[in-house]
Amino acid sequence: MKLASKKLGALMVVATLGMSSLPFAVLHVNADAVTSKNRISASSTNLTDLEIQQAIEVLAGLGVLHGYKDQSMRANTQINRAELAKMVVLTFKLQGKTESSTPFSDVKPNAWYHKYASVLVDLGIMEVKDGKFNPNAAVTDEELVQVVSKALKRDLLSVKYWANNFYSASGSASRGEVASLLKTARQAIPSEKAKITDVKSINNMTLIVTFDAPLTAENEAFAKAKEDFVFNDELTLTNMPRLKTGSIATYIVPTSVQQLGINYTLKYKGKNAGTFAANETKVEMTTTSQVTSDTFEIESLKANGVTDYGYVISAYSGGRGANAFVLDENESANGMTYQIISSMQGRYVTITPEGEEAIIANYVPFTQSTDGKAEPKFRLPEGQTLKPGVKYTVTSDWAIIDNPTFVATDIASLQITGAEAVSETSLEVTLAQDPGDELFSGRSIELTAPNGDKLVASYKYSSRKNAVGVFDIQNNGKMDAETTYTVEPVGSWATASEVTFTSR
Repeated sequence: MKLASKKLGALMVVATLGMSSLPFAVLHVNADAVTSKNRISASSTNLTDLEIQQAIEVLAGLGVLHGYKDQSMRANTQINRAELAKMVVLTFKLQGKTESSTPFSDVKPNAWYHKYASVLVDLGIMEVKDGKFNPNAAVTDEELVQVVSKALKRDLLSVKYWANNFYSASGSASRGEVASLLKTARQAIPSEKAKITDVKSINNMTLIVTFDAPLTAENEAFAKAKEDFVFNDELTLTNMPRLKTGSIATYIVPTSVQQLGINYTLKYKGKNAGTFAANETKVEMTTTSQVTSDTFEIESLKANGVTDYGYVISAYSGGRGANAFVLDENESANGMTYQIISSMQGRYVTITPEGEEAIIANYVPFTQSTDGKAEPKFRLPEGQTLKPGVKYTVTSDWAIIDNPTFVATDIASLQITGAEAVSETSLEVTLAQDPGDELFSGRSIELTAPNGDKLVASYKYSSRKNAVGVFDIQNNGKMDAETTYTVEPVGSWATASEVTFTSR
């Protein structure tokens, strides 16, 4: 629980008791209208008087907040679950089922908050316990952040970041604090009409693009985004734009490598959206090393001020645990400014054996930041391998590598020890030991039935759990029921000694 300033002690967020919206003039009531029993008496909020007042005025103007009978708004008072339910439903214009499927043992059907509670419970945004909604229970900051995150369909880390100036996991949320968070969150509602307000290039393959509202899921999709983001001089979008964690509507946008000396113009949905000069900055990587007979990786270190975009985008933050963090508008966090490695999709490097011709090695999808490590992997062309004892040098037009050379060694192939059908179109493949990294990526296996029929299954990216990965049958194929298949790797990436399984 928190104590707002005395100057704003009279401004209490709406009780949501069904009163009509108050005019803004009524918001500025005398502090004496609030008695001491309405005050919160724990740690102080860091929200300013002006921030709370502005939040109240915005939400009152939208009809989300309504005043009490004494014409106060009671910004310091704890909010309860009933009041929060109404504010969240109205802020995000949520709709539930026509008839609620969740009866409440402690809420009468004619209660003013019944329909709002029903909507949020039906949508899985608020929870009930033993059939009770507990409408008068105080809302903790932790619960508030979770509810707003679910209602907005935005990652928890971003919402918590927006609440950072008052958040305390065990503290109770005040009405003013809820108003402040909802004012911010409603700005993060996706819009089909979103327009670009700023474009800047932070390295030679990465843009930071800010919109006036977040994009819809349809507009973020790569195929649609590639149509909408159009550049001059053959610069192209190389993957979908990704919303930065903690931002309202700022995106990390990967492009093909920008060419020095060119001034680029970005058109978004056919309209000029901004210009920027090609950036000469290359991402600073530390070292390169061999990981299999045909694959090597290039490492980057957060300690050196380099982060993969996977750790700072909203879409991935929930799965990155403690490795996920928030960069501010200057790409900084905890006093350090970071270089960002944007999507590696479609990228390549050059690897040159000492005394021989250079080879182009392509990025292996979904390997740029796995298992808490930022080590994108690159693979030689099909059929080529790294020769033991030979020194290789790796160069790139998008990265500077501090230690770009390694001497290849003879690395044993992975060993497939088992397989099990998951469905008629997929199976789990087990290795002798956990590879500790995405070494399944880009690999395939061949399944042979007793009659000689063959199927090819390829690894389902990011499906690995320890030593087990999921492989999907390709070309719309299906396994025959109750058939014993023999498993063999396609290529030399693994060995499989008499591995069989029976389909379902």
